[in-house]
Amino acid sequence: MSAKLDVLTPENSQLIFIDQQPQMAFGVQSIDRQALKNNVVGLAKAAKAFDIPTTITTVETESFSGHTYPELLAVFPEAPLLERTSMNSWDDLKVREALAANAAEGRKKIVVSGLWTEVCNCTFALSCLADTDYEIYMVADASGGTSLDAHNYAMDRMVQVGIVPVTWQQVLLEWQRDWARRDTYEAVMAIVKEHSGAYGMGVDYAYTMVHKAPERVPHGPTAAPRPAA
Repeated sequence: MSAKLDVLTPENSQLIFIDQQPQMAFGVQSIDRQALKNNVVGLAKAAKAFDIPTTITTVETESFSGHTYPELLAVFPEAPLLERTSMNSWDDLKVREALAANAAEGRKKIVVSGLWTEVCNCTFALSCLADTDYEIYMVADASGGTSLDAHNYAMDRMVQVGIVPVTWQQVLLEWQRDWARRDTYEAVMAIVKEHSGAYGMGVDYAYTMVHKAPERVPHGPTAAPRPAA
C-alpha cells in the first residue's frame, strides 16, 4: 500500500523553501506576487505552529537573487540559510544533509515551496525522488513560474512521476486534522485570520457576530448614525 495514502502529519513532514527571494519573484507571472508572498508566509507560520523542521535554501543571493523575504525570515529568525550556486538544490550537499537528518526521524514527506516551479522546484523534486525514498508534496500556490504555462506544465511533469500537488492551506489543515487538538487550535485560527482571505474573514465574522468575541483589533468609539437631512 502506498505511503502516499498516509495524510500529512506534524510527525511525518518536513518543509523546504527554495529561493524565496525578490529577484526570483520578479519573474513570476503564474500567480499574483503579493498573493504568493502571503501564501509562503502562511505556510511558514503553519510549520512554526506545528514544529515542522524547515530548511531554507537560497541561490546567488549577493550577485543576483537578493535576500530572502524578511517576512519569511521573521518566522524562522534562527534558521541557517543554505546558499547554493546550482539551480537544482539537490546538487548542494548541505541541502541533502539537512533533509536526510529530518528523514532519519521518520520525516520522509517533504513539503516544497519555491521559485521557479519549472526550474528550481522541478529539478530538485525529480532528482530527490530519483535518489531517495522520500515523498515530495509540491505546494502549488506557494510556488510560482515565469508564466502560467511554465508553472502548470512543470506541475504536470512532476505529477506524472508521483509528486503530489497540494496548496498551502490544505497542508495547514491536514497538519491540524482535528479541531479537538486544542494545543494548536489558536495558532491555526490566527494564521487563517491573517492569511486565508475569505475564509479568515468568515472566521472573524463568526467569532464576533455569532460567538460575541471581542474584535481582534481595538479601535476608537463608534459614532452613531446622524442623518444630514
